[in-house]
Amino acid sequence: MTTETSGARLLPGAPVAEAVLADVRERVAKLKGRGIQPSLATILVGDDDASAGYIRIKQKQAGELGFESPHRHLSGDVTQADLLKVIAEFNDDKAVHGVLIQYPIPAHLDYDAALQTLDPDKDVDGMHPLNMGRLAVGLPGPLPCTPAGIEALLAHHGVEVSGREVVILGRGATLGRPLAMLLAQKRPTANAAVTVVHTGVKDWPRYTQRAEILIAAAGVPNIIQPEHVKPGATVIGAGVRYEGRRLLPDVDEACAAVAGAITPRLGGVGPTTVAMLFRNAVSAAERANP
Repeated sequence: MTTETSGARLLPGAPVAEAVLADVRERVAKLKGRGIQPSLATILVGDDDASAGYIRIKQKQAGELGFESPHRHLSGDVTQADLLKVIAEFNDDKAVHGVLIQYPIPAHLDYDAALQTLDPDKDVDGMHPLNMGRLAVGLPGPLPCTPAGIEALLAHHGVEVSGREVVILGRGATLGRPLAMLLAQKRPTANAAVTVVHTGVKDWPRYTQRAEILIAAAGVPNIIQPEHVKPGATVIGAGVRYEGRRLLPDVDEACAAVAGAITPRLGGVGPTTVAMLFRNAVSAAERANP
């Protein structure tokens, strides 16, 4: 059910995630019916409370969906070689279909090098360079979870994307850039005219003010103010920053007075991101067992 706030229609992520996860459950059941047990492995390095909490949430969700969830918890002083060894073990294990390396990892370790070691077909985050290349040229493969979740959110709530002007504020490798590639592709739920701007562009509001769909992905708290939004536009708050455990979104809540539709401060893009991780995981199990 959609609700209204200050005139703007709310676009919650929970019903989108529920629909995606219902499909995942059906696909898991079909695999199990063929004697195949889907498996999503997780790797946690160090003792960061927030990261440990995220892993527990994902493991709980994995169990509810019918996945096995083997887990490796490495000490915070682990060497790069030992981390790569664990990744290699999961790569070689045919019973493991997807692998998640919880980010961030301790500063003395090279996350990019670890990611490049991961089997691209087991990359449930969709961030391996090969998978980003697949996205760029339109080949099938795991999609980055937050961009895929945003596309699903817009489609679920009936927001027309095809042929419309989308402006993304933020050019990050995990969100802005892959989202631009995704929404520009020729599909009914994409096919948009996409512009990517960033905070290094002095007159960036000139671009956001003309957007029919504005997606904030800068990671700068409250950077999007009402005067930056075209009246009646759809506004998606995707970028966040954390201050301790407090979430600081890119979109000021006052934007709801101008927007036609807007994601809520909490429960917008977040649930869809997690759902897409499991969609990638079940897809990996299907690819491994055609």
